This record gives sequence, structure tokens and C-alpha cells, in this order.
Amino acid sequence: MRSFRRGLGAAVLMVLVAAGAAGLLAARWTAPVAEGDAAVAARDWPRAYAAYGRAADRFDRLPAVRQFFARDYARAIAAQLWIDYNGERYDDVIERAQRAPDAASPHFWAGLAYFAKGRSETKSEAQLALLGRAEEEMRRAVEADPLDLDTKYNYELVSRLAAGLRKAPKVPPNQLMQLLRQQPKTSAKPTRRVG
Repeated sequence: MRSFRRGLGAAVLMVLVAAGAAGLLAARWTAPVAEGDAAVAARDWPRAYAAYGRAADRFDRLPAVRQFFARDYARAIAAQLWIDYNGERYDDVIERAQRAPDAASPHFWAGLAYFAKGRSETKSEAQLALLGRAEEEMRRAVEADPLDLDTKYNYELVSRLAAGLRKAPKVPPNQLMQLLRQQPKTSAKPTRRVG
């Protein structure tokens, strides 16, 4: 009986040591994500971007580990998309979104980037093409997360704007948002006031 307890105690000890080692290894592996989070909290965008980039590179080198830490990987990529978007590096957002996991909301960020590029475009054909891409990406974002109200709002905004631009393609970029306003319906005879 004594040898059984000793053997059981040794096995439990080995399991605890292995779990502790795995926890330390996991913390060390995801340290760049934690560093990026700390840099975001300090509003140090270049340091955050670099830390998230190191994390993403680590995960990209070992796909099996990337699958095991899928949530951390998605968070690192989503943070890079957010930083690129807020830094107005829209082409980088679009490129990164093509390779991003679904958990990083790549269609949402790509849709926002296409929308921002479309708003600043001066040629009506190119503007309509960019807004069409934005509409498609936002539709895919809504399909991926149908309960996200921000995504639904942005999809509706882009869809209405693209539809308005299809009807009036020669609208200057500085007046693009006025396509969202409902135009009053004109009637042949004036309405009568009662009162």
C-alpha cells in the first residue's frame, strides 16, 4: 500500500511539474501579445504594432502552435488591423485582412478600408468600384457575425451610399455623404394646411 501511495504521489508531482512547465512555456510564447496589450494601454502605437508583429510572426512559423493559441493569434492580427486602419494605412489593412483568420474580423476591417479609400477617390468609376468592394466586404462581415450591430450599421451605410452613387455617379467626393439623405418627394400640387 505504501509503494502505491508513493507511486501515486510521484505521478501527481510529475503532472504538476509538467503543467507548470507548460504554463510557463505558454506565457513565454504569448509574451509579445501581452507586451502589445500593454503598449496599447499606454497608447504607444509603434511599440504595440511591433509587438503584435513579433507575435504573429511566431505563430506563422509554427502552424500547430497557431492553432493551439488561436485566440491570441487572432487578437494580435486584429490589433494590427486596427492600428493600420487608425494610421490610415488602408492598403496594408486590405492586404493583411486577406491572410487574417476569421476571428480577427478581416472583412469588417477590409470593408472600412475600402470605404475610406472610396470616400477620398476623385474619379467616380473608381469611387463606385471601391464602395462596391466595401459593400461586399461588409456583407461578408455581417454573415460572419450577424449579431454585431456596428457591423450591421456599417453595412447599411455602405450599401445605401453605394446605391445612391449608382443612381448619381457624378457626385463629388466632398458631397458623397449627402447621398444618404432622403430627398423630399415633390408633388404636383401644394398640400393644404388645416388649422
